[in-house]
Amino acid sequence: MVLGVAGLSVGLALGGVVLLVALGWTLQRTVDEEAFRTADAVARLAGENALPDPLPVAGGQLRVQVVDSAGRIRAASIDADRLVPMVRPDQLTGTGRQRTVVPGQRLGWEGPVRVVAVPAQSAGEPLTVLVGRSTVDIRHATQAARTVLLVAFPLLVGLLAVVAWRVVGATLRPVEALRSGAAEITGRDAADRLPVPASQDEIHRLAVTLNDMLDRLEAARARQRSFLADAAHELRSPLTNMRTELEVAQRLGDRTDWPVVATDLLADTERLGRLVDDLLLLARLDEQPTPGAGHAREAGPVELGGLLAEVAARWPGAPPVPATEPPDGDDPSTPPGAGASSVPSDVVSRCVPAGVGVPPVPSGGGDPSAPPGVGVPPVPSGGGSASVLSGGGSATVPPGVGDPSGPPVVLVAAASGPAWTVGVPDELRRVLGNLVDNAVRHARTRVVLAVESTTDGAYHLVTVTDDGPGIPVADRDRVFRRFTRLDEGRARDAGGAGLGLAIVRELVRRGGGTVDLTDAKPGLTVRLHLPVLPDPD
Repeated sequence: MVLGVAGLSVGLALGGVVLLVALGWTLQRTVDEEAFRTADAVARLAGENALPDPLPVAGGQLRVQVVDSAGRIRAASIDADRLVPMVRPDQLTGTGRQRTVVPGQRLGWEGPVRVVAVPAQSAGEPLTVLVGRSTVDIRHATQAARTVLLVAFPLLVGLLAVVAWRVVGATLRPVEALRSGAAEITGRDAADRLPVPASQDEIHRLAVTLNDMLDRLEAARARQRSFLADAAHELRSPLTNMRTELEVAQRLGDRTDWPVVATDLLADTERLGRLVDDLLLLARLDEQPTPGAGHAREAGPVELGGLLAEVAARWPGAPPVPATEPPDGDDPSTPPGAGASSVPSDVVSRCVPAGVGVPPVPSGGGDPSAPPGVGVPPVPSGGGSASVLSGGGSATVPPGVGDPSGPPVVLVAAASGPAWTVGVPDELRRVLGNLVDNAVRHARTRVVLAVESTTDGAYHLVTVTDDGPGIPVADRDRVFRRFTRLDEGRARDAGGAGLGLAIVRELVRRGGGTVDLTDAKPGLTVRLHLPVLPDPD
């Protein structure tokens, strides 16, 4: 504020000086023009040899003399001196128009006198017309203006300072209220917010924006508190189990079955390790919400049909899916470095217990009782079975497989052709593994994996469908939040920590895709939209 008033004072002072200089120059120019007009009129009379005596002059502020080259006065106005010229002869050049200032005492005037000289001719004799005018009125006008400025300047500066103080104070008062409100916010009361002024101006918009920021920070802090509480609870559960088992084993002494205890402790340790890995993965995803350079280097083409079969084959009790070689060797459509196995897209993986067989394969490689396009591959070693579902149809599940009392069947519907996408293979395996694990946990008889292209051709649609109880519409967005489990899935023995779907959403989002849930009637379908890789080569 002080600097502003000081700058204003300096500006007004400079303006006053410029005003005085401009006023003096303007008045002086007016005097010169008036004197030259009179001198030119007298010079014309001299040229016509018609000089009157005395010379006529309008007003009493001008005095006129006509002198010859010897300095003698040939004619003069009524109040001009007829003996002494206004300018000495040696000061006149005789050619051109001149202007000079002489003391007023020489002419009987007070103050300096402005004198102009204009050459003239009369009957061939050179003459000079001298016109003098007092500059007292110019000096008085300049002094009056200077006095007014000296008196008005401090008053004007003081008035402007008061006005600026009031205006700036009124403008900054809402800012001070915001500052005071921000100083009172301690973070303990979630309802603390900054005051919003009633004026619809920039300060109002600033207050609204800051309150929105506080809302986002409060929501983030609430999520962090909930995350820390859930993480601490989930980490405490396996540690409590391990401590309890060790205390019981210590009390039993020699009666302790240490192999059983070791198995239980190993299971709790594995669960604890999985939970820590999930937490570290989510922390890394939070720090890097958008893919970085490392993600781009790891990403590559992935064939989704083979990846689905590979993921389904990893479940406990499932026989390995045999890799079928094409007649001419490697499939030319498979790009080098693709992130999926070479399992053909018409293979269906089944997680079945060992010892379950399938009907013998008729000669010719097909089952006459099966629908068109459905075949049964050779039975893998180990007594398990693998089912084939091609052309989008449904395979006949062998007896005893998919029984509600047994484990659900995991089927992979054959795609119409290779479905290539781009992504990090390990991240896509993690996504599909979490979805299949969640589906198997809730399915009654079967889980079906499928991939197809969307109508616009920009994405591949990967679906994981189970025939379980499904998820209510109101909870379908909530299940993607961290540490979220529905009522029927809260038992620690029946499910995980509630991080699987949260990891799925974050990884899919990083890969440029989307994930949502729909009804399967009965059951639930998880839909993944993954970007299409147009040319895998």
